[in-house]
Amino acid sequence: MKNCLRRNGSALRRKRSRPVLKRLIKYCDKMFGLSDKIDCISDTREEPRIPTGVFVRAGLVMFWLRLGSLNALSGSAGSMFWKEWLGDDLPSATSMGRVYSKIVCDGYREALHHAYTRLKRNKSLPGIGGIDAAVLDGHESSSSYLRHCEGCLERTVHTVNGDRIQYYHRNVTIMIVGEKFRYLLDAEPQKPGEDEVATALRLLDRVLKVYPRAFQLVVGDALYSQARFVNFLRAHNKHVLTVLKDDRRELYKDAMPIFATQKPKPGKHKSSVCRWWDEEDFLSWDGVKCGIRVVRSVEKTRTKRQATGEVYIRESEWLWATTLPKALVPTALVVRLGHARWDVENYGFNHLVNAILADHVYRHHPTAIEAFCLASFLAANLILAFFAFNVKTQHSPRARTLACWARILSAELFIGVAPGVRCPP
Repeated sequence: MKNCLRRNGSALRRKRSRPVLKRLIKYCDKMFGLSDKIDCISDTREEPRIPTGVFVRAGLVMFWLRLGSLNALSGSAGSMFWKEWLGDDLPSATSMGRVYSKIVCDGYREALHHAYTRLKRNKSLPGIGGIDAAVLDGHESSSSYLRHCEGCLERTVHTVNGDRIQYYHRNVTIMIVGEKFRYLLDAEPQKPGEDEVATALRLLDRVLKVYPRAFQLVVGDALYSQARFVNFLRAHNKHVLTVLKDDRRELYKDAMPIFATQKPKPGKHKSSVCRWWDEEDFLSWDGVKCGIRVVRSVEKTRTKRQATGEVYIRESEWLWATTLPKALVPTALVVRLGHARWDVENYGFNHLVNAILADHVYRHHPTAIEAFCLASFLAANLILAFFAFNVKTQHSPRARTLACWARILSAELFIGVAPGVRCPP
């Protein structure tokens, strides 16, 4: 019996001592064919000495380990890991930035599409209440008063010392939302002289061709409550759900007096007690070629003040305009889908900034910024899928977070770089 326990314990220790970074790469190769997709990514260099895949693999590791800069990545050049995975030395920070400014971004989009297909086939993206939904939102990735490139947008900032020209980059991101897992699908950089909705329509035009059945509904904030946006999606047989908060809009003026004469329906969303109003077939939205449904939700939530600890009731009001039919989608599901718009902030941009450090300008070049953005999407999707579907949940209050795992991965990478550094237990 003792020998049996000793053998099982030794096997368990050997299993736990396997490097997590290698397990992550093995999982991505097995489930998503990562290495094959990386080898399909190319750049516009003539007769390159180092394959593009070397730079792509190094970039993924940089995001997985939260290194935060190309210089920090180059500090791990002495690691034995690079020879094993890259089959070559780690490129310098200058070479990384130069090659990423020449990468063909369609290769990253193909890798994202393949990973999405595998997750969808494995039923890992079930949607919300049986509805496959996508969220659109704009995101400002960087801004500066000094550095600028040909892809920068410009704005005038009024300061105490006078007006200053600020340069910034902005993109529109689309993300598939679900009950337990979200997937960053694609991004489109905003061009000088165009607004966010025009960028979103260009993004949707490409996404709908590649992902014709990925989602049935597109959710957006109040900025997307425009006729051209609604008509475009209805022409492609997709539904729309946007925030309605412009009291000058005729649709708002028509809905609110009707709601004032109706008795609300009680409901509940998460920890909030709600009152709901729901009416459809509004035709007062100028330029929209279909009937619009308006849902209003007044929500009361018990909240504790952070400074004093005082418990109070917070009341909020939400209005959504949607093309979802009332007979097929109940009010409670519309409210859930409307609140899912915040997932792109909480689980998309927030994770990219805090967990992947994607807000850093790794190379100030329009192509490099787009390539690093898509690389961060791929890295975030893969590592979240690894820990969600491959690593077993630890039933312990000390369960490791993604920040803890990133430090473990970093420790494994830097083994042997400095004298006396040993493998972590």
